[in-house]
Amino acid sequence: MPLALLALSIGAFGIGTTEFVIMGLLPEVAGEYGVSIPTAGLLVTGYALGVVLGAPLMTVLGTRISRKRMLTLLMGLFVAGNVLSALAPTFGLMLTGRVVASLAHGAFFGIGSVVAAGLVAPERKAGAIAMMFTGLTVANVVGVPLGTFIGQSVGWRATFLVVAGLGVVGLAGIVRLVPEQPRPEGVRLRHELAAFRNAQVLLAMAMTVLGFGGVFAAITYITPMMTETAGFADSSVTWLLVLFGLGMVGGNLLGGRFADRRLMPLLYVSLGSLAVVLALFTFTAHHKVAAAVTLTLIGALGFATVPPLQKRVLDQASAAPTLASAVNIGAFNLGNALAAWLGGLVIAAGFGYTAPNWAGAALAGSALVLAVVSGALERRTPTEGRVVATATPAPEPGRAATARH
Repeated sequence: MPLALLALSIGAFGIGTTEFVIMGLLPEVAGEYGVSIPTAGLLVTGYALGVVLGAPLMTVLGTRISRKRMLTLLMGLFVAGNVLSALAPTFGLMLTGRVVASLAHGAFFGIGSVVAAGLVAPERKAGAIAMMFTGLTVANVVGVPLGTFIGQSVGWRATFLVVAGLGVVGLAGIVRLVPEQPRPEGVRLRHELAAFRNAQVLLAMAMTVLGFGGVFAAITYITPMMTETAGFADSSVTWLLVLFGLGMVGGNLLGGRFADRRLMPLLYVSLGSLAVVLALFTFTAHHKVAAAVTLTLIGALGFATVPPLQKRVLDQASAAPTLASAVNIGAFNLGNALAAWLGGLVIAAGFGYTAPNWAGAALAGSALVLAVVSGALERRTPTEGRVVATATPAPEPGRAATARH
């Protein structure tokens, strides 16, 4: 794999850390600003919504410059947002800093996926995408626990300064290692938008929302589930999340490896298995060892879908993939937000802390149905509806005849 993927992975590590570390620092942030925990939770919601809105917005704004330059600008925006969060004197400015940082998230992974895929041979595209996303998964194993420790020991502001430093390292790596990939000639915003007329692109995005949403329906409420139902101590939640993160790392790498060989069969297996394991989590959550094993499997199966779904979007929108790729990253966060809301509804309805697992299983099962539909459509019309690119217009018939003579 090209060394440039390391720079993209470092940027992904920083972004993954800042996205999730706030969950472990909400009490400290709320205490300093004198707001309630639910109010401080807006720092999570605001970030997620910023990703959903920022992914297409920033990608559209970057259509007139090279992908490398756009990646450097996005990392600069990420650094600025985290510095603002670290220094914010008021909660409102802290929230603003979170939103500023989130605007870089979707477009970075969207454009980064296109760049990563372009660095390797066609048969290794999913592996290259997975390598970049490894930074995001490793963030949940190393970055988030370490950031939480720093925040609780030194102060939460120090955590965001460290994350900003990671962004600077990623920015320097992109400038030094990522080769120039100029915007393809002849591709304009209308070409990027044309990808959304492709039913396969929309199906892949819907699978992203539902499939990864199934994971977050359970994971959002993992703390009360593990402490109240499984009987773990509060201090055990950190290492349980590390197990989940290790599963994410393994699933991401395996997904990238096998998606380059059998993409649709991989989606069938991973989404189907995810639905089954989430349903089983309702029962295994009552036993400590079984709960820990199941949690690791959920991380692995959930992230095994990420490289194939991202590659699926790139393949189906191959002529103008940048905007579609970025929007698909926003779809992950949209799924997270919707699933967390749905999980909260079933708990509030009195079904208990394990009820979100059933909701997650239903979401993953729905994604599997869409995958089967997508595969059936592809077998029926393998190329129909796909965005087809021509960097230069086709020659006129008369001109072509002249050329033959």
